[in-house]
Amino acid sequence: MNARTWIEIVEDNVGQYGDLVAGIDPSLGDVPRFFERDDAGGWVDRFVNFVLDAVEGRVGFVKFQSAYFEACGLPGLAALASGMKRAKAAGMGVILDAKRGDIGATAAAYARAYLTPASEGGSGDFEADCLTVNPLMGPDTLEPFVECANRFGKGLFVLCRTSNPGAGWLQDKMAGNRLISDRVADLIGSFATADLRSLSPIGAVVGATVPNEGRRLRQLLPNSIILAPGLGAQGGDIASIHSLRGVRPGDLLVPVSRGLTRVDDRDIPAELYRHMIIERIGSFQAAIAYDHAYGHSKSA
Repeated sequence: MNARTWIEIVEDNVGQYGDLVAGIDPSLGDVPRFFERDDAGGWVDRFVNFVLDAVEGRVGFVKFQSAYFEACGLPGLAALASGMKRAKAAGMGVILDAKRGDIGATAAAYARAYLTPASEGGSGDFEADCLTVNPLMGPDTLEPFVECANRFGKGLFVLCRTSNPGAGWLQDKMAGNRLISDRVADLIGSFATADLRSLSPIGAVVGATVPNEGRRLRQLLPNSIILAPGLGAQGGDIASIHSLRGVRPGDLLVPVSRGLTRVDDRDIPAELYRHMIIERIGSFQAAIAYDHAYGHSKSA
């Protein structure tokens, strides 16, 4: 087991750096041209290390979107593995946004791949502190992930009410006398620790684009950490973010990916790009900062 559990990482790093999660989504069309060279695929590793250079010591968490790395083939997977190891060694909490979910032995294999330390039978190549998972196929598909999370001090974010425009097609439908998103929240809550004074390692993904739904789901998940995507590019605003907060520091994490690293001018030079990322980090941190002692935004 790592020296710190996921909950310890959250409590320590939120206290030092705040709630911002730096997303690393390598998409060649969205990043400066200076990353490109003749070595096919090598740009991914250069991009990951450039972003980590900029965020290290400034944010407490990074989120790697696995799809972008997988799309780059073997060089992308190598960059993902080395980037995760570097971020963990620097003390940042590492979230792997893979949204895995399947039945039986397949779910157990995913849990071994992403949540199990090498010393306990995992490969160690893609070991995260926290993993996003999809509950669509039912509660039994989550059990191997929950078992690994509890055994090895890891965390999970279960998709509950997501930020995409089409989410309501299923998540806002009634099943029996409950909304599907409420039923998922009940399921997440059932995995929570019995200690009501502490955060649960089994959290929820609730989009910052749906504040009304978010307020309702927060009431169902008082001890859960909510990962709230959607700020900025997807239309979520600061008021929506704060509507998802509970009463404990660390119970809300706010990922920003394209809002930190995407450029319109791909000819921007390296030093200016680094300065831009650092400036954006400061702006987002100031915007979402919250004073739990007084129950309001620090920018208010």
